[in-house]
Amino acid sequence: MADVNRGDRPLSPHLTIYRPQLTSMTSILTRITGNALLISALMIVWWFLAAATSEDYFNTANAFLTSWFGDLVLLLSVLGLWYHTLAGIRHLIWDNGIGLDIPTAEKMGWACLGGSVVLTVLTVLIV
Repeated sequence: MADVNRGDRPLSPHLTIYRPQLTSMTSILTRITGNALLISALMIVWWFLAAATSEDYFNTANAFLTSWFGDLVLLLSVLGLWYHTLAGIRHLIWDNGIGLDIPTAEKMGWACLGGSVVLTVLTVLIV
């Protein structure tokens, strides 16, 4: 027999009532930066292939990479690279059973976010 009260039952926590935690957001951000780094790597490979193909094709690819949009993509790629690296180090620390309590995990999440910004600024200033 069909359950007629099915619509009256409470649902599991949904995005409208669930408060995202820093650790879950940084985990999602790690996955996003990993995929974004793949796309930026393909863009750099395109630039190298254009350099190996012909001068006209290289000029087209180089114009794209050195435009304001290309500069923005490369800057965000550096930020993503630093964040992804720091998050990977954080996961290696967690794999050793260190820093798994909530206050330490949140401090490490903030360290990944802040550290990636600082390291990006240093990279841009040095390079």
